Amino acid sequence: MVKYSTDPKMLELLICPVTGGELHYDKERQELVSKKARLAFPIRDGIPIMLASEARPLEENEI
Repeated sequence: MVKYSTDPKMLELLICPVTGGELHYDKERQELVSKKARLAFPIRDGIPIMLASEARPLEENEI
């Protein structure tokens, strides 16, 4: 199994494609979280998937 790493500096440059707001990197879940949009965008094979259709809705306790 190949393990991919994500450059944290690159992640700092990304914004939420829905709101244009700030994203927070969840290293454990490999997601970029937009609290404003209440969505978590997955990072697959080291690549952020910035499509709202691929994002996971946040649970109430995650906001």
